[in-house]
Amino acid sequence: MNVGVIGYSGNIFKEPIKSLNSLCDDVGRIIAENNWVLMNGGRDGIMQLVSKAVKNRGGHVIGFLPWEQEGNGYLDFPIKTGLDLNMRSFVLLKNVDVVVSIGGEIGTAIEILGAYSYKKPILLMKNSGGWTDRITEVLIEDKFLDNRKLVEVKQVSSIDELERILKGIEEVKN
Repeated sequence: MNVGVIGYSGNIFKEPIKSLNSLCDDVGRIIAENNWVLMNGGRDGIMQLVSKAVKNRGGHVIGFLPWEQEGNGYLDFPIKTGLDLNMRSFVLLKNVDVVVSIGGEIGTAIEILGAYSYKKPILLMKNSGGWTDRITEVLIEDKFLDNRKLVEVKQVSSIDELERILKGIEEVKN
């Protein structure tokens, strides 16, 4: 299963990313332990931390990079899309089975909306900040982004809950 992880970009030693290091490590751990493939934007911040966690546990990481940028040092397959930050995100979203969101600014908000429009399940890591938490204020029936009810957006409170939900998605997919 291809698990997309989205969220804050930026320096991993500065807030708000620094305080999410442990969460990113746990997310990467469950991806690697379940032999899922991590797909992300391939750059710094949340992408780097989760990539490192997956790679250090023998997992596989694919990064969809904007423009001609080099990715972080943990990518097995860096894909230089030649596209800007937003357009490369839509290539990423077309290739994942599920999206896990951790914090994030406007790029993450765009990715959440894009994932919804592509009917990809979206798992929001509760209390991780940014658009991951803010988007919950506009959910219809606490789980949809519009009246078409394309796919559920779920708020996830723990790493154990995340793993359970991901395993359920994998079962349905297979």
